[in-house]
Amino acid sequence: MRRIYLDYAATTPTHPDVSKAMSPFLRHSFGNPSSMHSAGQEARVAVEEAREKVASLIGAGRKEIVFTSGGTESDNFALKGMAYAHDGKRNHIITSSVEHHAVLETCKFLQRLGFTVTYLPVDGYGLVDPDDVKRPITERTLLISVMHANNEVGTVEPIAEIGKVAREAGICFHTDAVQTAGHIPVKVDDLRIDMLAMSAHKLGGPKGVGALYVRKGTRMVSFVHGGEQEEGRRASTENVPGIVGFGQAAEIAQRESDKEAERLTALRDKLTKGLIQQVDPVQLNGHPTRRLPNNVNMSVDGVEGEHLLLNLNARGICVSTGSACSSSNSEPSHVLLALGLSHEQARGSIRLSLGRETAERDIDCVLAVLPEVAAKLRAMPPSARGTVAEGAVAGNALRNAILKYETENRTQMLCRFSHLRCLTCPASGVGQGCLLSKWQLAKRENRALEEGL
Repeated sequence: MRRIYLDYAATTPTHPDVSKAMSPFLRHSFGNPSSMHSAGQEARVAVEEAREKVASLIGAGRKEIVFTSGGTESDNFALKGMAYAHDGKRNHIITSSVEHHAVLETCKFLQRLGFTVTYLPVDGYGLVDPDDVKRPITERTLLISVMHANNEVGTVEPIAEIGKVAREAGICFHTDAVQTAGHIPVKVDDLRIDMLAMSAHKLGGPKGVGALYVRKGTRMVSFVHGGEQEEGRRASTENVPGIVGFGQAAEIAQRESDKEAERLTALRDKLTKGLIQQVDPVQLNGHPTRRLPNNVNMSVDGVEGEHLLLNLNARGICVSTGSACSSSNSEPSHVLLALGLSHEQARGSIRLSLGRETAERDIDCVLAVLPEVAAKLRAMPPSARGTVAEGAVAGNALRNAILKYETENRTQMLCRFSHLRCLTCPASGVGQGCLLSKWQLAKRENRALEEGL
């Protein structure tokens, strides 16, 4: 079965040229950039060349880029670094209700330290009104943080207008650009941004590396202490292979992103139109046009998004129900609730995000499969849908996975799907609560499994 991957908002495959650029620094050029000998200085040169490429992507200066472990650390660094650098007289932060958890949870942490936070509402498309940003500003306001584009629904915020509000009020402005850097134009001066978070693995780079842009003159302190790496702003030996890969990915994105955005927009619109026509009633979540070129987020009436996800996965189609960082949380998406969706609508949402390897035939396949799956799920009693969804996973993958591991030794293993202990010995069978058992039960009790679900 050919896999169709439509979860590029969660992560992207590493570009072949990125892997090639990283390879020498995983094997031969392994020096520590802080070392003064030739091996160390070779690594130092590579890090600084990558810094230049990342800076160029967003129109920043080389010394304004601080390498981190990813987008979450960059957001933490921005908010905590700014908060810790100022006295208690300025302890007010303004952010939006649809931010990534990396921002929201950091704000909650700072609230416990005595900071006050204003969480701005959004409209039905997920847009922040710049006038709403202006209203709560006081002499105590220290920071405004609004993401560039939402990771779940794809809405692109009016960052330039919000940046203007912050600049006129003399307040530092931070944006999470993890979903936009390398995909749509991002220039820090045009958008009046003072701090900007990026992540390499969202643009064809490796996982475990990101960056925080900090405008020259911005007052903040490090929250990771130790050595003097990154000019004293972020302690820890630099991840040289990752940084080199990030630089290469940034260079490729700067060269190809405009053309790729045009291609993905056409595929996105074809997918959106097809789903609206064939899966009705459905609702497109997020702004219809002011959105990322690769994002489609739909609420499918009468169906749980998780059930859709599991059954599509059984057909080789990888989608998500929202942010990968909160996929283990059973609560409805805070983003969709902020848009005004009901709990039922939010639970019925799926996100399909396209990328470099997405082809038109992949969209055609989804448009052939998803309507069929949605129709079959809608036709079933609600009580049966969860069993069938679990059975779809088990029937396609789990029954093979369980028998694959350690059967010869007849020992216990941890089922990676159900997180339950199962006896994998064929003679003694499997645990009564595991997904394989549920699949077997569902197969006996519900003939829909035999029909392809």
